[in-house]
Amino acid sequence: MKNNTSSIPFFLFAAIAVFSIFIPLFVDFDGSKVYNFADISWMLIASALVLLMTPGLSFFYGGMVAKKNVISTMMQSFVATGLISVLWVVVGFSLAFGKSIHGFIGDPRTFFIMKGINSHEPWSLAPTIPILLFALFQMKFAIITPALVVGATAERIRFTSYVLFMVLFSLFIYAPIAHWTWHPDGFLFKMGVLDFAGGTVVHISAGCAALAGAILLKRRKVHIAHEEVKPARIPYVLLGTGLLWFGWFGFNAGSALAANSLAVSAFATTNTASAAAGLAWIFFDALRGRKPSALGFCIGAVVGLVAITPAAGFVGLPQSIFIGFIAAICSNLAVYWKGKTTIDDTLDVFPCHGIGGIVGMIMTGIFASKKINPAGNDGLFYGGTEFFGHQLLGCLVVVVYATVVGFILFKLVDLIHPMRVSVEAEELGLDVTQHDEKL
Repeated sequence: MKNNTSSIPFFLFAAIAVFSIFIPLFVDFDGSKVYNFADISWMLIASALVLLMTPGLSFFYGGMVAKKNVISTMMQSFVATGLISVLWVVVGFSLAFGKSIHGFIGDPRTFFIMKGINSHEPWSLAPTIPILLFALFQMKFAIITPALVVGATAERIRFTSYVLFMVLFSLFIYAPIAHWTWHPDGFLFKMGVLDFAGGTVVHISAGCAALAGAILLKRRKVHIAHEEVKPARIPYVLLGTGLLWFGWFGFNAGSALAANSLAVSAFATTNTASAAAGLAWIFFDALRGRKPSALGFCIGAVVGLVAITPAAGFVGLPQSIFIGFIAAICSNLAVYWKGKTTIDDTLDVFPCHGIGGIVGMIMTGIFASKKINPAGNDGLFYGGTEFFGHQLLGCLVVVVYATVVGFILFKLVDLIHPMRVSVEAEELGLDVTQHDEKL
């Protein structure tokens, strides 16, 4: 007999689809506003680049799990492109960037199902592009963030339960933190916390929620037995890394929100930090007696991308080398220390994204300079003691919030629809038991 709850998603989505046809329309580009078409072109490209990161992440994660779980792991990430796209249009953008309610959350009525967005004034921090384009660019960030959490719970979570978690994560973790950090009326923004492209909003939030999920879901049988899980497809990991690296240029350089010199600077620091981190990871492995591996370089490169994300538009190109280097060392050690514990974070999401994001936020607090971005601040290295303190406080607030609320949401989902697959399903693999598909 089918579970009675299995029909709820369909009828809920059907209700949204029917309601949407009654939303009034407004004229697109009626000539009343003057935009910069070079900026529009760049931001359309940047938005597409960021979207490419989610299938890239799917390959990155899918290549690292056991062969029997490749499809399920990839699907759990990739489904966010559909799920969060619709959720963002309906209410997500409003919660993140709608009229601020005391600096904590946006009014869900502001852009509900994007009502009237075409007639709305451009976003205050992106005055040269339509606000709809800004919303689409931000949508791609909202898509990849819950997809990142997948790596910590891989090989043992029900697909349907994770879909529900994604929805709740987007509404109760991602949207509030995005509002605090990127909305001009958000309390972290007003405090002076700098996060150029998502160190807190994307990586710390996902990394800390992932840690909570890994703890709540408990350990896989292979983890308890200390069995080594051989990555199913190293070429998938290489492909995924390439797609992530390529897409990350839209992620960071696009966060300049214009085709300008700041975008060029962010592009350069992004590439340099990733390159430095990939090299630092395999050199550090060699120092400790390990062979330099393709997997190690790929993980290191992604950690460098994570760490430079909050700093990309605030630090200089030379400093990005150090940021990539130190982030790789910190994450490498975190992976090693985590391996000594009973925490089963399958693909090391917290050591890589959580720690990488934290390091990036701290490095922003140290190396940010007004010479690079006059709208930013001078970091500790240049005498900005007060700013550095605010950066640390903002980082701590997001770590605590994402961890606590992440644990609550995982627990709530588990009560509504048990998350852990059966022992038999774990043995057979999630590709067959969750999707009836095989690699």
